[in-house]
Amino acid sequence: MPKVYASSVIAVPVERVWEYIRDFNSLPEWFPGVTDSHLEGGIASGQAGCVRNFGLPGGGRMREQLLEFSDQNHTCLYKMLDGAVPMSRYQAGVRLLPVTDDGSTFAELTAEFDCAPGHENEVAAFLGSTYKAAFDGIKAHFKKP
Repeated sequence: MPKVYASSVIAVPVERVWEYIRDFNSLPEWFPGVTDSHLEGGIASGQAGCVRNFGLPGGGRMREQLLEFSDQNHTCLYKMLDGAVPMSRYQAGVRLLPVTDDGSTFAELTAEFDCAPGHENEVAAFLGSTYKAAFDGIKAHFKKP
């Protein structure tokens, strides 16, 4: 099962970054290529089991289920239920850690997935570049006046 790891340092305290991204339904605000999002089934964002249904450019949809969530540890883990992407068994996580010497945030995005044989590097590169764009978007948010 291929794995992807991406990290970045964001020049604001971990609490501020977590406040901005912690809502499981907030992808359109900070994740590239997400056009809209809604929660299904009446389970609140931040509760394990909630499902987000979000749109992609061109009309595709994806559904992901929250598996674990911690405000204390600034983490969440989720899996793809179905979607318009060439992979399966996708499970991903977000983790934020404080950088104690300067008050910034160390952010990590990780993923594991299956895909068609021979396409592992292509899918991993796509995810890696998408995660970098997500970090860039978060940084840009905090640079706004």
